[in-house]
Amino acid sequence: MKKIFSVLFLSCFVLVSFAQDTKTVVSKYDPNELFNPLFYKSYGNTIRTGMGEPGKDYWQNRADYSIKAELNDKTNEVKGSVVLSYTNNSPHQLDFLWFQLDQNLFNSNSRGFAKLPATGNSRYGNAKTVFEGGYKLASVKILSTVAGKTIETEVTPNVVETRMRVDLPKTLAANGGKISVKVDYSYTVPDYGADRTGVLANPDGKIFAIAQWYPRVCVFDDIQGWNTLPYLGASEFYLEYGNIDVSITAPSSHVVVASGELLNPAEVLTKTQLDRYNKAKSSETTVMIRSKEDVRDSSTRVQKPTLTWKFKILNARDFAWASSSSFIWDAARINLPSGKKSLAQSVYPISSDGKDAWGRATEFTKGSIENYSKRWFEFPYPAASNVASNIGGMEYPGIVFCSSRSKNASLWGVTDHEFGHTWFPMIVGSNERKYGWMDEGFNTFINDIAEKDFNNGEFASKRGSDAHAMSKFMFSDRSESIMKTPDALKEANIGLSLYMKPGAALTLLREQIVGEKLFDAAFKKYIRDWAFKHPSPWDFFHSMENGVGEDLGWFWKGMFLENWRLDQGISKVEYISNNASNGALVTIDNMEKMAMPVILAYETKSGVKGTVRLPVEIWQNTSSFKVKIPVQEELASLSLDPGKVFPDFNSENDTWTAPKQ
Repeated sequence: MKKIFSVLFLSCFVLVSFAQDTKTVVSKYDPNELFNPLFYKSYGNTIRTGMGEPGKDYWQNRADYSIKAELNDKTNEVKGSVVLSYTNNSPHQLDFLWFQLDQNLFNSNSRGFAKLPATGNSRYGNAKTVFEGGYKLASVKILSTVAGKTIETEVTPNVVETRMRVDLPKTLAANGGKISVKVDYSYTVPDYGADRTGVLANPDGKIFAIAQWYPRVCVFDDIQGWNTLPYLGASEFYLEYGNIDVSITAPSSHVVVASGELLNPAEVLTKTQLDRYNKAKSSETTVMIRSKEDVRDSSTRVQKPTLTWKFKILNARDFAWASSSSFIWDAARINLPSGKKSLAQSVYPISSDGKDAWGRATEFTKGSIENYSKRWFEFPYPAASNVASNIGGMEYPGIVFCSSRSKNASLWGVTDHEFGHTWFPMIVGSNERKYGWMDEGFNTFINDIAEKDFNNGEFASKRGSDAHAMSKFMFSDRSESIMKTPDALKEANIGLSLYMKPGAALTLLREQIVGEKLFDAAFKKYIRDWAFKHPSPWDFFHSMENGVGEDLGWFWKGMFLENWRLDQGISKVEYISNNASNGALVTIDNMEKMAMPVILAYETKSGVKGTVRLPVEIWQNTSSFKVKIPVQEELASLSLDPGKVFPDFNSENDTWTAPKQ
């Protein structure tokens, strides 16, 4: 044993001597910082396991809603009555409930308004004008049943800007306790509500895109308890799942589309429109339900002052809708992997019509949803509605709002992106308020794959991918970490930190580090495990590591938690025993704080080419590594990462050319 140990020790010493025999370099890299075994701050338990799965004791509260609403298209007012039926599945008794009142952002007294730049040039304000909106609460009541009769007990809520605390007259029991709360309210719809809801002026009638329109209960979870971060505009939403029934009364000239299934088409459509609607449900191609000629012909609508449209969606976290007299309406069938069918439909004004514009919106909707259903997880809703509006792009369960001015590739892109959000965060219900990258970044990642899938890559990017060039932008001195909460990011960095960087990171992980087959299997399992549940970032990290069989703490730390750059460089080339026929030794330095696997391409003077690949583990205990190149003659050139697949910030030290003799 001693002899064997001595030989091994001597061998290791020789190898280390080779590796350290380099010229002096100044490196920022610390292996112990990147490959820290204490990356995870907590370990698995019976609620959230070390495998990244919900545990046997995982719990989640439930929120079912029944809503009746009216739209006044003259005053832009929505008036509603919502009944929340809340189930406390937690092991904790609750003395109060917290609600989100998102519309309260849209007045000059809100915290979010105070955050807007003085110039008013922000995506998250109400255009450039002061708008005094917000909820007008008529009453808040606790509902109870006594001797078969419903008793309404009015309470006085504590409204704190975009949050509302309702103290309960009786403690809500743990492990299944139920309570119902009724809120009667109204509000005026802002023309431009933080690019998420609004009103688009149109010659044939206003287009109302209605969202964040009813008081919604906050999430109470095992991680934080009540999640009550205020709505400031940039950060999106974190919501409970349940069934949602909605009745919307609007002028009879209007067409209304919404989250979920239309329950009473025969009551709100003419016979001709109903026939076309039913035909669309079984049509592979787009069927026109309401044409542009119909829009300006009042006889093509049911002749009543108002109509009430009824919708229902199951196991959803939110509900949104759109209403207008100016809508062209078309639809087609969606084919799902299980054999189930859904309905793709689009509504848009005459100004957005055309084969290069919204005339293809239903085709895009159908293609997007069928693709994601096949690749990742089946679309769970009975309909998918694409609405042309003054909103650049925003998603809700079963419905999206996209710019009425989008055409061709831009319309495909925004349609695919917004419906991609069906999977993140509508199905996988992460906390968008804190971790925007868990919906935007995941969605950007699946969008990049989808653009190659749709119609044989009709809208796929023709430019090649150059991660070196991208890194100059992604890791500039002005960039920020992926893990920062959206409200804390500079507004100019939101697209970078929440969309581009995590999307690129997941693509890198899939294509260069673990491989597509392992990644896709692990990613699908993560979606399946957390469908209609609330994963944390750590659940995702654990889930992927278990699925691909790798310790990826270094990757999550450097790419997600930190904002670390990568810079690999060639610092020295020598021949073993000064003889090229013995092979070459190339010293590679890791100059910045991030590390990645190594791809080193070489060419000899006679034209022999080859590639050496090294795993990231070479950087576990050193910032400088010597690699042997199996050549029998002198090298002509070397190139690190020749395909530019890793985000190397400095390309100047990536190549070496033999000096001229």
